[in-house]
Amino acid sequence: MLCVFDVNETLLDLTPMDALVGGPELRREWFGLAIHTVLTVTATGGYRDFAGIAGDAAIEVAARHGREVDLAKVGEGLRSLPAHPDVEPGLAKLREQGHTLVALTNSPLATAEAQLQNAGLAALLDRIFSAEQVGRLKPAPEPYRQVTAAYPGQTAVMIAAHDWDIAGAQAAGLETALLTRPGVHPLPGSPAPTYTAPTLPELAALL
Repeated sequence: MLCVFDVNETLLDLTPMDALVGGPELRREWFGLAIHTVLTVTATGGYRDFAGIAGDAAIEVAARHGREVDLAKVGEGLRSLPAHPDVEPGLAKLREQGHTLVALTNSPLATAEAQLQNAGLAALLDRIFSAEQVGRLKPAPEPYRQVTAAYPGQTAVMIAAHDWDIAGAQAAGLETALLTRPGVHPLPGSPAPTYTAPTLPELAALL
């Protein structure tokens, strides 16, 4: 099976960003605004660099709270995120089972490569894909289809901790697996994910 992984929040833990953006509440507000912008840009048929979106969102949230933010440190922090504790053993188990493992992220390719290398995960993945390569952000169909086109004939499953990413992959014809990290739930009214698990090793057992 072709296992396609989202990166930020799915493989990598964003909590170290708390210190850079003003605490956990502001970090959630910042990333939520970034995703809201992604969804709006995608729904209106456009494309913007995700790094730029994240930077603009950080400036906006800081301004809302009378703060300043150092974008260079935010960028450095994003490239240095650690993996969630369950990720490395989960990826290793999936590789042992013979699955093909790739990443698919909205982040620019160079950023994603740095993130996964710094987190110690790059060697466990067969390839890294970015929405940047097709000029469309997830959940548009093009990012998912570029991955499946690269591995014709393989059954593909999108693994993510985001309901909108699951919905996009479903619409593009992939099987889906929702990682129910704390606070993560299926999108109301949408088809259920093919698989649901709280951790990656538990998902590997289902596959």
